[in-house]
Amino acid sequence: MMSYRTGMWTVGLVLLTLGLSLTAAVPALAQDDAGLSAKLAEALDHRIYGRFDEGIALANDQLERPDLTDQDKIAIYEVLSIIYFSKGEEYYSKSYDYLKQIDQIGPCVIKLPHDIWPKGLRRKWYTLVAAQDALTCPETGESGIRTIAVMPFDNNSIGKYQEQLGALGAGLASFFQYDFGKISSLTIVERDKIDYILEEQKLSEGGKVDQATAIKAGRILGAQLMVFGSFTQIDDKQTRVVVRAVNVETSEIVASVSDEGKPDYFALEKSLVDKLCNELNIKLTSQDKQMIDLGGTESLDAMTRYSKALQFADKYDYKNAYDYFKQAYDMDQNFAEAKRKMEIYRPLAS
Repeated sequence: MMSYRTGMWTVGLVLLTLGLSLTAAVPALAQDDAGLSAKLAEALDHRIYGRFDEGIALANDQLERPDLTDQDKIAIYEVLSIIYFSKGEEYYSKSYDYLKQIDQIGPCVIKLPHDIWPKGLRRKWYTLVAAQDALTCPETGESGIRTIAVMPFDNNSIGKYQEQLGALGAGLASFFQYDFGKISSLTIVERDKIDYILEEQKLSEGGKVDQATAIKAGRILGAQLMVFGSFTQIDDKQTRVVVRAVNVETSEIVASVSDEGKPDYFALEKSLVDKLCNELNIKLTSQDKQMIDLGGTESLDAMTRYSKALQFADKYDYKNAYDYFKQAYDMDQNFAEAKRKMEIYRPLAS
């Protein structure tokens, strides 16, 4: 069972996912039981502002605590790995050593990686756990929980919008994945884990992935459903987004929804998440609905810059990724996802 301290650490990570500072999120928990999460939150705050050695020292101090559980040790090693990775390429080996220590404790003790892991670190983790055939871990939740993977959306736009919105497909997929991840009855397959399988299994040729190939990768990772989508913008007043869910086992389309209107992709995405859940008979709790309503941006310029940043992150171009996430956030300071990503990549940008 997860310890109370590690439970609070997980709460901290969730709050960071929503764009909040870990230190600000857990000050009231700095009692004996919750002290570990508060210290790890502080260590990560040091990382965000480039105070790597201070963060490392603080995290290392936590290893001296008595009666650490396996989950507690994993949380500490995770923070140390992230900070060392952020410190620069010459420290990657040290960062990977902490991943190996987590792997030795058990790759499925806690579901990893968390969203705050930079892409290069996530990739190394997948390589480690794949050697143990642990890319997917047994589900311990309620039976009937659906595992869903979301693929980048196709851009079928016309004329200048084909180029201007070229990166938006990745951004829309990211928002769908992010919102599906808020639903308590769903488990989401990380997009970069699918990329890892595509490359390791030599399923992708020339950078293009068709539906059948993606489904094969999803099947390897235990996905039950895969979500595919497309958008078509024809002018500055009209766009159409189509989303379909495919049964991974049978390759049959089990749900298809669409919406159209002015190119307010934030509103369209929220509408389509709701429609797709209805089609798939996914029951949303009131908390699920409240969480889904959070986040996103109504600014198309902010969304396109966020999408471009995702493309740079996929290429390990951390400086440009940070710059574009920052531009997206500067355009809309209510854009929590951009702020969250900006804080992940800021220590890596230098």
